[in-house]
Amino acid sequence: MSTMYAALLRGINVSGHRRVPMPELRALLTELGYGDVATHLQSGNAVFRSASGDESALAAGLERAVEEHFGFPVEILVRSGPDLAAIVEDCPFPADRIEGKHLHVTFFDRPVDAARYASLDAQAFLPEEFRLGRRELYLYAPEGLGRSKLAAALGRPALNRGLLATSRNWNTVERLVEMTRD
Repeated sequence: MSTMYAALLRGINVSGHRRVPMPELRALLTELGYGDVATHLQSGNAVFRSASGDESALAAGLERAVEEHFGFPVEILVRSGPDLAAIVEDCPFPADRIEGKHLHVTFFDRPVDAARYASLDAQAFLPEEFRLGRRELYLYAPEGLGRSKLAAALGRPALNRGLLATSRNWNTVERLVEMTRD
């Protein structure tokens, strides 16, 4: 039995730095023995099929292979297709009534306790809002991520110490769900 997964590469292809061309990434994943390999956009979204049921082991193996192939380290989170579908289903915001570019999901490498963000005065950021999921944070930023004061506050290193995190907008999350559907 095999499962479709999404690999979320963090911090690549930004302003011409840490370039990971998607055709090369697809070829690398295929060489590693993964099936049904595809990529989405240039921002580090790849899907693949694997018999492994261990997301952490898959991520660690991909990180090693990417560093060896491209010559620099890249942090990677892996999520199964069913997990991505659950993230969409569990969205605490009315995603069908929000532009996809105004809704974002930050994926974490482990569950996050609400106490981590207790110091934030959520009322001070309205109409922006966030909600925690299991291993993700949903962010509604109606003026866009680039203008979001809440996104900046949530991204402070002190709040995220010890976490691996990467974010995607809702349009990308929905597309990854489609691409990983069995």
